[in-house]
Amino acid sequence: MTEWRVPGYTELKVLGEGAQGRVVLARHDASGKNAAIKYLGARLARDADFRERFRGEAELLRRLRNPYVAGIFGLVETAGGAAIVMEAVDGASLKAVLAERGALAAEAALAVLKGSLLGLAAAHDLGIVHRDYKPANVIVRGDGLSKLIDFGIAVDAGAADRSGTPVYMAPEQWRAEPASPATDVYAATCVFFECVTGRRPYAADDRAALMHSHLAAPIPAEALPEPLRPLVEQGLAKNPWDRPPGAAAFVSELEAVATAAYGRDWEAAGVRALAGAAAALAMAFPLTALGMGGAGASAGGAGAAAGTSGTAVAASGKGVLGVLGTKGAVAVAGGAVAVTAAGGAAVYVAADDGPSRPRRPAPLSFALAGVNETSGTPALTVNGQVATVKGGDPALARRINAALRSPVDDRAQAYRKALVDFNAEASSSSVRPTVLLRTSRYLSVQYDIRLNSRTVSHSSWSRVRTVTVDLTTGQPLKAAQLFTPAGLSGKGLDALAAQIRELASPTRSCLTQRPIRPKAAQIQGKEGYLDVALTPRNLVALVDTPGFGFEMACGQTRIEIPYSALPGLVAPELVKAAGSTPSPTRS
Repeated sequence: MTEWRVPGYTELKVLGEGAQGRVVLARHDASGKNAAIKYLGARLARDADFRERFRGEAELLRRLRNPYVAGIFGLVETAGGAAIVMEAVDGASLKAVLAERGALAAEAALAVLKGSLLGLAAAHDLGIVHRDYKPANVIVRGDGLSKLIDFGIAVDAGAADRSGTPVYMAPEQWRAEPASPATDVYAATCVFFECVTGRRPYAADDRAALMHSHLAAPIPAEALPEPLRPLVEQGLAKNPWDRPPGAAAFVSELEAVATAAYGRDWEAAGVRALAGAAAALAMAFPLTALGMGGAGASAGGAGAAAGTSGTAVAASGKGVLGVLGTKGAVAVAGGAVAVTAAGGAAVYVAADDGPSRPRRPAPLSFALAGVNETSGTPALTVNGQVATVKGGDPALARRINAALRSPVDDRAQAYRKALVDFNAEASSSSVRPTVLLRTSRYLSVQYDIRLNSRTVSHSSWSRVRTVTVDLTTGQPLKAAQLFTPAGLSGKGLDALAAQIRELASPTRSCLTQRPIRPKAAQIQGKEGYLDVALTPRNLVALVDTPGFGFEMACGQTRIEIPYSALPGLVAPELVKAAGSTPSPTRS
């Protein structure tokens, strides 16, 4: 049976094939313009759920426009199949360049890293984490500029699993912890190390040993020229909070290091060196090989990629869409449509001829978003990340996001008051979130909030705060919604206090040797003395012992109590929902 083809295009060359489809170089018959077309495999194209994910992915990609990311012209979907029509980039993968040339000059490695980071930064601005940054997913053009491709396993920040390419996976990926922009920073640093040294930072004979190296082995910075060592030590930090928080911040670090070590013209020198490295592979460029390419394009500044149309050549990734970006438009359903793309190229986007279907609202998706805000007198800078959602009903999403931020905002208000009361100088507050529970109904987040001030310096000002939000109403849960009436009775609160004493560390004499008598009004308040959050199996209790009349030195204690130890006390619908399928998920 003849394979389905995008109407109006002539196939020129197969660029890659895999289990999920194939990528071909093609010419648009009407305009003569070149494009790369990624076809969804026939079996997957018949899967309704996979098609829906395909549409959702295309919509996500439509939002991103960046000269350092290979662009998408449109989604083509008919009863016969589905495909993505993509920009054409005439170049070779960084993987092929390294295989041909070995280690690169430091300036060239810095230049390719900067270009890739700028592409990642555009994705991070949308709350997207690539998760599979590697040499095969960076295309180096004939003029030495690079483009990032293959966001096939990208996720909204905060998603957690072990997807990725093991040799470049960050420690949090190995532990199936939430991904963040710092996850991509780690992978980009691994690739940078490989570009400079000709080898990967960690190698092992088996997956377990490789995992141990990424989790615990020292950073091999001594293999690098001395000026580059601090950059790599930051990027390969085991703790994501010790890395630059995202690609944009890492670019700033990179430029400062590169200028100090190699002079102001380091980038131009690096681009020229990359062009020379790519030239050896010019006849393997897909357009050049067919006599249509621009392998001999002159090397320009980093901005020369903007407005350039080329072909996404590598089908190396495992994802549904091999390339990220858009310079055209997407049409799904309702007949054949001609879409005008960048540079005047007409991209033919076809759909079923049946009646058009109403567009579904984007599903609610979750991300950890960066925050860096300064306000007040004296100034307080709040820096870190907060949990956010997007999609769904806009008004509901706004209520949810306000509720998710409320612990951070409440602490910031308290800090500002303290700075005024103590006549303090400008200060900062760091915010680190941990997602404790994510289901289709509830989202429970814990924030580690710390005040950094020379004047207001007591440890009591650094606190962990939590919030659990009902995603159907956008409201944070209060004590009356977290506990049953029996749980908030005197007997129920005594039972909760007994569990806290029993599970507290023996060193916490404040809790183990003195009576605790919480009141319902002290639970989950704006500055409550008993903060409560949810995990799939346990109730998290954060006890501020000074609130119960103890000395300040007792501080705050975090205790996890199994739901089974509190029978009839925690709201049963919460206990049931805590074990449900995680959501909201990637749109």
